[in-house]
Amino acid sequence: METGLYIVATPIGNFGDMTSRAVDVLQGVDLVAAEDTRHSQRLLQHFAIDSRLTAYHDYSDERAQQRIAEVLEGGGSVALISDAGTPLISDPGYRLVREMQARGFRVYPVPGPCAAIAALSVCGLPTDRFRFEGFLPARAGARDNRLQALASETATLVFYEAPHRIAVTLAAMAAAFGGDREAVLAREITKTFETIKRDTLQGLGEFVNADANQQKGEIVLIVAGMPAEELKLDASTAGLLQRLAGELPAKRAAALVAEYTGLRKKVLYDYLLSVKGD
Repeated sequence: METGLYIVATPIGNFGDMTSRAVDVLQGVDLVAAEDTRHSQRLLQHFAIDSRLTAYHDYSDERAQQRIAEVLEGGGSVALISDAGTPLISDPGYRLVREMQARGFRVYPVPGPCAAIAALSVCGLPTDRFRFEGFLPARAGARDNRLQALASETATLVFYEAPHRIAVTLAAMAAAFGGDREAVLAREITKTFETIKRDTLQGLGEFVNADANQQKGEIVLIVAGMPAEELKLDASTAGLLQRLAGELPAKRAAALVAEYTGLRKKVLYDYLLSVKGD
């Protein structure tokens, strides 16, 4: 096993999704750094992996990083895993990666399951452009502000959400994006009670409120982007914007027209992206 830090994806529910390379790496490293050692111990036992286990999570201090660095400095190898899926995708780890790279150590990706990508693959919405937002803020005001900022985004939006907040979040999304915006609820992916349901935001809200079981487990929400035709600009503004974009970077053109017209810069920039996409 080459010296370095291995970022290892693990199953999001079904142990059958574990890759053979992931098993080999976890069996071969000198130390496995896990978000929750009690949770990860079950995974390691299932695959008869007896590598030493230590905790590493968002609240780990510099001593935890130093323990990992000492293994690498001694010529050993370390694997980082999260509770499920691909580490660093709304999971801890980027500070560790940056620190080990800064110390001159190689960081190796060992790809595999990821809830966001799995949900995108079955959502039935456009995936040529998508924007991963992770978890929305828990506080209502901050959450609503974030959603308002995303209201004119034309790319498909991907969110993670906690089960106890799913009903409130769907209502907030309907208020910010419109209740008729298409969306997908992907819940408990690869597990026994997997749910993949596409409907409007209003329809999904009604579905979740009518069935308490849909307010349990791991949840990915995918929301269609604003249709390009809704980014309405009058002919003169659209013409000016496109002429400037022919001479300047799109963001600069959008900023200048926003200053001149009072329209939101993001709406103008998204319009240019939609025209370019056409």
